[in-house]
Amino acid sequence: MQANVVDKSTGIMDVRNRSVILGALTLIVIVGLFWDGIVDLISTWDREEYSHGYLVPPIAVFLLLRGLANTSPERDHSSWSGVIVCLFAVALGLLGILGKIPDLVQYGLIIALVGLFGVQVGWRSLLKLWAPFMYLGFMIPLPQFIYLKLSAFMQLISSELGVAFIRWIGIPGFLEGNVIDLGVYQLQVAEACNGLRYLFPLMSFGFLFAVLYSGPWWHRTTLFLATIPITIIINSFRIGMIGVLVDGYGIEQAEGFLHYFEGWIIFVACVALLFGTAYLLSRLGRLGKPLGEILDFGTDNLSIGAKRLMGSTAIGPHIAVCALFLVILIGLHTVPQKATVIVDRRPFVTVPGTVDQWRGNQVTLSPEILAVLEPDDYLMANYVSDGGKENVNLYMAYYANQTDGRAVHSPEVCIPGGGWEISSLDQVALPVGGTAGAAVTLSRAVIQKGTSRQLVYFWFEGRGRQLTNEYLVKWYILMDGLTSGRSDGSLVRLATAVHGADGLVAADKRLTDFLGLVHAKLSAYIPS
Repeated sequence: MQANVVDKSTGIMDVRNRSVILGALTLIVIVGLFWDGIVDLISTWDREEYSHGYLVPPIAVFLLLRGLANTSPERDHSSWSGVIVCLFAVALGLLGILGKIPDLVQYGLIIALVGLFGVQVGWRSLLKLWAPFMYLGFMIPLPQFIYLKLSAFMQLISSELGVAFIRWIGIPGFLEGNVIDLGVYQLQVAEACNGLRYLFPLMSFGFLFAVLYSGPWWHRTTLFLATIPITIIINSFRIGMIGVLVDGYGIEQAEGFLHYFEGWIIFVACVALLFGTAYLLSRLGRLGKPLGEILDFGTDNLSIGAKRLMGSTAIGPHIAVCALFLVILIGLHTVPQKATVIVDRRPFVTVPGTVDQWRGNQVTLSPEILAVLEPDDYLMANYVSDGGKENVNLYMAYYANQTDGRAVHSPEVCIPGGGWEISSLDQVALPVGGTAGAAVTLSRAVIQKGTSRQLVYFWFEGRGRQLTNEYLVKWYILMDGLTSGRSDGSLVRLATAVHGADGLVAADKRLTDFLGLVHAKLSAYIPS
């Protein structure tokens, strides 16, 4: 009788080959499903703040293979946990695709890759090798409203520190908002000088250093967090040096090639300071090794990591995730999607120059301001009542589509940039028009610059809602995009001067009276 001999190693190899093929096929399907988000992401990398995005994916692969080489996968039945992660990725990606929110699609892509890796190596190994997937987050741009707030903060703090440096040198300088007054010249610390073009790449470097650093956890945390003060201080120094050069040699020192060249020097200085921080930490911690060994950039064992990555035997989970993504991809291409709806409206240029007893005078914003705000339509006008001495400034900005990277700018961000301080801010409901019970909920702010004070009313209006919370605005943009295909909206802002101790009472009455006259007319210009 002849015994049957089974070559188990060959069987396992066949299973592994099938899992590699399924994994590669799933990766292709994932790219197809999240393709629009990937295209939008790559276009974002052309902006200087996110130009490091091209380097993030290959570095993440390097970190992943390096981690696998140093950590043998603990293969178990937890590969099915990756399927659950993929379900969440599909839900988030669909929300972004149908709601036309690229940020959600891009985060869904990263989570899908996390799920696929979990299927490939198991959940326990995934928990040990989280860093490469966390690093992928550095390639995704911040949501626009968060970016704008961070940009405004960075502009203000860099301006203040830059002026302090100029004064320390002995040159008189005065700061009003983001404008540095040197007497003969005035420097506008524009959005491009906010330092984010250094901060975002440097934070990605800091995270990479923290992962590769051979030292205690608090050293790694310090390395990453140090990127923030390094960027702020060096960018402020750059602004101060530009001010010194402009004062001594003319305004051309703040323009053209020299301006960009100074920028590159500053970034190199930031990276050098990051290396210096790593060196100091290694010396203070008495690690006893040269910096080249403490920051290990070695690539010797990447082939071992690649072999371990392809060593999965989890066929069932692979088939499940591949089928999941493939079904969703086919469904998206066969079921018609709701198109973005652009509604009819009257342009702001047709707003009457006279509203009851109020007479208006329209004002044109500068190209520099419009390049930052990017509205599809806007109105800036000063209205004065018959016999009145104080005017009411009316500003409205309309955006036909707020899912393409452009969105309403909150006055909470813009007001400090003009040199004004918000001394009080609350939400109030004010009656409007002649309808009993009709009211609008708005933000009421008192702002001050030196001895000047203003009262400001503002709210976000669009698609039948008046909102004061930016996060709710974003939520309804997503929901309305899914249900009606609309994401249009506007900012409405009214402002007037405040004089004297009792001036707030008069200012409130002035804005309330004007609001009652214009609110009913807004629906023609801001569709509900």
